[in-house]
Amino acid sequence: MILKFNRLWETDEEALPHVIVNLFHDKHFLHVRFQVTEPEDCFIANVKSDGGHAWEDSCVEIFVQSLNSNDYLNFELTSRGYCYAARGRDRAHRTELKTTDYTSLLRHVTAPIFENGFVSWELKVSIPAKLLGCSDLSQETLYGNIYKCADRARRPHYLTLFPINTEKPDFHQPRFFQKF
Repeated sequence: MILKFNRLWETDEEALPHVIVNLFHDKHFLHVRFQVTEPEDCFIANVKSDGGHAWEDSCVEIFVQSLNSNDYLNFELTSRGYCYAARGRDRAHRTELKTTDYTSLLRHVTAPIFENGFVSWELKVSIPAKLLGCSDLSQETLYGNIYKCADRARRPHYLTLFPINTEKPDFHQPRFFQKF
């Protein structure tokens, strides 16, 4: 799957990152692999720990509807693999996940490669079924959306897997979630 730009939010598609996403789940985990190539002015890497403002860095995000409540979860991961994650029903009513939840995420990142004005990096994350609200994902249907952003880059950008029809960038829109 390839993330797309939103004509309401972006004006120059050619100057934006290129992001390929592979997504699958087994009994125990939701597995997501991101392959990112972005112009150097879209890349930033300042966050140094879990719980930091991941969305300000070059960041990929997975938003998933909880399987046992009306909440959704957002997992926002930097190019270095640091994560900000929270649960709630909307942007204003969210609770950050606990340290033990962060440590249950399996993450693998490649070091960024700078070449010809572009930066390429890859991130793989496996999210445990229990964080999504069940003990066995094998028979579950998951709904959500996937994003790429970098709010503090020289060139901020906002890409999505499924369209979001809002005037300004806002990923906290579960009404636009679709089936993965």
